[in-house]
Amino acid sequence: MQGFMKEFKDFAMRGNVVDMAVGIIIGAAFGAIVNSLVKDVLMPPIGLLMGGLDFSSLYFTLSTNDYATMAEAEAAGAPIIRYGLFINQVINFVIVAFAIFILIKQINRFKKKEEAAPTAPPQDVVLLTEIRDLLKK
Repeated sequence: MQGFMKEFKDFAMRGNVVDMAVGIIIGAAFGAIVNSLVKDVLMPPIGLLMGGLDFSSLYFTLSTNDYATMAEAEAAGAPIIRYGLFINQVINFVIVAFAIFILIKQINRFKKKEEAAPTAPPQDVVLLTEIRDLLKK
């Protein structure tokens, strides 16, 4: 059992696992921010532009009865398809995907600059090169 716990500890403390855990935590926090952006900032103006339409209240009932609101249909236990919530999630996904695209694009741009800049050779290599050139003369 002792060997199993040591092996698990070695696995869990690897750099990649820790980096992944940090990424997941930051991703969850980023997801909450984007959800708020979509729900509280973007959807009200979009709904206003579409004549006061609130996507989250759009639904289709599979029941033969008609209900004035989604809350009434849910209270009656009617099976409903909440396609408005699906539209909100699609918009949310597009915003998250776009934000991640922009982030990755910027990271790649910085990496290219770092790779393009040649590093200066060490001092001993410079001296050896000078000695070699002097010996050639």
